[in-house]
Amino acid sequence: MRDSERFEGDALTSRRLIRPSISEVADRGPLRGAVHRKQAPPEQTNAENYYFIKQMQAKTPMVVVLDDGAELRGWIEWYDRDCIKLNRNDGPNLMIYKHSIRYMFKEEELRQRRRRGRELQIP
Repeated sequence: MRDSERFEGDALTSRRLIRPSISEVADRGPLRGAVHRKQAPPEQTNAENYYFIKQMQAKTPMVVVLDDGAELRGWIEWYDRDCIKLNRNDGPNLMIYKHSIRYMFKEEELRQRRRRGRELQIP
């Protein structure tokens, strides 16, 4: 047997397929051409918390419009996940469930709208 024949025979019989494990491939990073998905935004942005805290600290006069159209005026004393406490000068303080609020805004915005309306009506 020649040396070249022996090496060829050994090479064919001793070859093994070496594959990396799945964890090794995952550690290398994303594959080329892989589609990158945007991450979903966080479920809670804390914007609501920031807004309520700012209005509570300033005791900003607010107008709260309920689902039935009723307007309540007062300032927010506290809030939690489900409700707010509205302090009022002209009536009893109220605890209002958030799901019954259509929208709310600062009372000064209502005054500004009225002023603009009057300015537009003056000839």
